[in-house]
Amino acid sequence: MNSLKEYFHTDWGAMTTTDWIGMIITIVIFLLMVGLYVYVLRPKNREKLEIHRHIPVSEDKRIEIGGRR
Repeated sequence: MNSLKEYFHTDWGAMTTTDWIGMIITIVIFLLMVGLYVYVLRPKNREKLEIHRHIPVSEDKRIEIGGRR
């Protein structure tokens, strides 16, 4: 257990500004990904997401861009 504790030890005082920014960005992205996975995999959102299931492969319907078809 001691080697595991030494392995994960972090010297917070030695972290530079770049280290702090990188750590904060990593944690924020991780939390956003977890939130997105929970949103997508929640059963009550199934109907909302299933409506848009074939948008990427649909050739019959074109998306309007700038008011033109």
